[in-house]
Amino acid sequence: MNDLLALFPDLSLIQRERFEDLDAIYRDWNAKINVISRKDIDNLYLHHVLHSLAIARYVSLAGMDDFATAKILDLGTGGGFPGIPLAILFPEASFTLCDSVGKKTIVASAVAEELGLDNVRVVNARAESLGQSFDYVVSRAVASLVDFYPWVKGHFNKGILYLKGGDVVEEIATVMARHKLAKGSVHTWPISSWLQDPWFEGKLLIHLER
Repeated sequence: MNDLLALFPDLSLIQRERFEDLDAIYRDWNAKINVISRKDIDNLYLHHVLHSLAIARYVSLAGMDDFATAKILDLGTGGGFPGIPLAILFPEASFTLCDSVGKKTIVASAVAEELGLDNVRVVNARAESLGQSFDYVVSRAVASLVDFYPWVKGHFNKGILYLKGGDVVEEIATVMARHKLAKGSVHTWPISSWLQDPWFEGKLLIHLER
């Protein structure tokens, strides 16, 4: 939490309180429905909250000012990542948190409600069944990009912001070839350039522009 406050010094009082409340809320719900490894719950802020907020850092660096008021789909949200931290940081944006596993959406919905996030909607569904489009899709490594892209193709107008680790060169090349993406429309950003902890080594943000 101290690292978060240092990285985002301009948070409002309500944003600070919401970020601070995440620890107690997730510990309580995680004891009922396991959405974060019990060995990892002590790393909530580093491994989950700050990892999610790497998207916020990237959109700032890339000058994507429209993200702050965009209509955003978090696909495969699990217990609410990256959607919940982003919704706290961007109160004027509209977030739909989607997961096909019902018990996970119970947690995400409860967390959003307890925090009073009126810019969050949680749905238990598959992406293909949503029947609507969004400005951006965000996600945290729910699948290979090769599998993920078809799920959201036609459901976004501006881009995908995807948190992924490991060697992604082949995945990106396959997606670009298979879906005829324009050269220069896919960008990668190493999260370790912003967050220095060794846990972030090899972790990337992949930005696919429409």
